[in-house]
Amino acid sequence: MTSFDIAELVQGLRTARGEWRDSQGRSRENGGRELPSPQALERIVDQLKGALFPMRLGPPDLRNETEDFYVGHTLDAALRALHAQVCLEVRHAARHSENGADGTPARASALVREFAQSLPDIRRLLDTDVLAAWQGDPAARSVDEVLLCYPGVLAMIHHRLAHRLYRLGLPLLARIVAEIAHSRTGIDIHPGATIGKGFFIDHGTGVVIGETAVIGERVRLYQNVTLGAKRFPMAEDGHLAKGLPRHPIVEDDAVIYAGATVLGRVTIGKGAVIGGNVWVTHDVPAGGSVAQARNDEGRGVS
Repeated sequence: MTSFDIAELVQGLRTARGEWRDSQGRSRENGGRELPSPQALERIVDQLKGALFPMRLGPPDLRNETEDFYVGHTLDAALRALHAQVCLEVRHAARHSENGADGTPARASALVREFAQSLPDIRRLLDTDVLAAWQGDPAARSVDEVLLCYPGVLAMIHHRLAHRLYRLGLPLLARIVAEIAHSRTGIDIHPGATIGKGFFIDHGTGVVIGETAVIGERVRLYQNVTLGAKRFPMAEDGHLAKGLPRHPIVEDDAVIYAGATVLGRVTIGKGAVIGGNVWVTHDVPAGGSVAQARNDEGRGVS
């Protein structure tokens, strides 16, 4: 094996870190890790999934008579671990805030409490997503198969949890939870996206849903669908403007087939159908459809 001068490498990496911290005004970073841990969040989310669906996503030897005990024990461990990660985010946000943001453990405790209280409603929302997948896919044999096997359902479990964290003002934790699902499923849903009940992503690989997308109820998407931004306005300081509505609105009961790309703050009306491999940058009326043009005379809108 080729020998290395480890001490020289350590010194080189220390110098590189110092240059980065100085360039970003972070020279005061010291005393321990400042940011949440993706590894810790992955364990927490796995525990939460078990607590939400104990007899399907919990331990293999779980029995009905011990279900509540398992849920209570698992929630206690998950929420305590989550509190530690929330403390890291709120402290980090407070250190870099210009308006005196509250980074105290008390605020972290209040946020975790609000998150915990929302878990029954998250479970009810996820039940509608599971049913939508089972009812919408003729290949599905049972709701159990859907919950255990479908990447779109896994992505939505993560999204429902991440979206709640995002709404509580914990965008970094939310993004980490979303990216764990992205790495596992190939489905990229920004935690800021608002998604109604009964949402179904069939197959799923390559789906991208942007931060400000708004999706209604009973909407169905297929693989490689993009709900993205058309352009990125600049702020006065010359950087990209943050938080502006720039992604599509998809109303109730719409269907978007594989490979479709919908860009900008356009509205796909209620019950509209977007065909496969089309590029949409305009509103589509309720009940309308968009398909690939069969000739050079039109864009295939009906």
